Amino acid sequence: MDETMTGASAAATGRPSTNTLGMGIMLFGIFLFMVNDTLGKWLVSTYSVGQVLLIRSVAALIILAPFLARTGLKPLVSLERPGMQVLRVIFATVEVLAFYGAVAYLPLADTMAYWLAAPIYVAALSPIFLKERVGIRRWTAIVIGFIGVLVVLQPSQASLTAPAFIAIGGSLTFALMMITARSLRGTSDKALVFWQTVGALVGGAILAPFGWVTPDPLDLGLLAILGVVAMAAHMCVTRAFKLGDAADIAPLQYTMLVWAILFGYLVFGDVPRLTMLFGAAIIMGAGLFIFFRERQLARRVSSAQPVTPG
Repeated sequence: MDETMTGASAAATGRPSTNTLGMGIMLFGIFLFMVNDTLGKWLVSTYSVGQVLLIRSVAALIILAPFLARTGLKPLVSLERPGMQVLRVIFATVEVLAFYGAVAYLPLADTMAYWLAAPIYVAALSPIFLKERVGIRRWTAIVIGFIGVLVVLQPSQASLTAPAFIAIGGSLTFALMMITARSLRGTSDKALVFWQTVGALVGGAILAPFGWVTPDPLDLGLLAILGVVAMAAHMCVTRAFKLGDAADIAPLQYTMLVWAILFGYLVFGDVPRLTMLFGAAIIMGAGLFIFFRERQLARRVSSAQPVTPG
């Protein structure tokens, strides 16, 4: 899955007059991401993950080029904390490779349920990597979220497959990417997206020769559309957080599960398991609690009220 949830930690303070517009743009951006993921699942049934990633990334850079031309190359090379920038690109590349690798074998909704757990992993890892204090209430939500992941996974000899482990590893890598993004708040969105796309391009170029299948013109166009749609989705989500209040915008990311279930059924004939739906509901509930608790604590800090981590 692409970086749809990194904006959840943003602290946008949009005016009421623009908040509704921001929510609408966010919903459209999530829809575009799910169109992208559905098309990607369709294509990786024929083409290798590396090949899909290579052509997708080339198309995305072509779309991004006019926007970068306006600002020049300096903002792309004069970056804060270069080591952390490289680490983020590595995490982003591994994450997108894992997503396409998992979704090639798992139902779209199941794969998305694993990725929805990423904010829970971020909360669990933040004391280690970000030195943030996490209190008993958020730790309780984190444990409940992990239980939701286990419900989705249904640990058994039949369910503990390589694609399931790839999905869990990919969602953990996505969480690490989100953590590094928190440490790079001074970097522009364009620079982050550009280097993330370059990383995917390099990863795709390394892997593409293995199992290369020459696409016909129609499939080549579909592979290119992946990059176009993904870039448009990124722009929508970024714009949404600039226009609206994060408390209203961020929860809308969970609508991706609705689209995943719908597209999975209509395109691939996947009928969602009840245990997957139940586990996903637990994950979403825990993620929303963590998000709103962090917002509450941030408001107390800004108003200089005594804060008890929770």
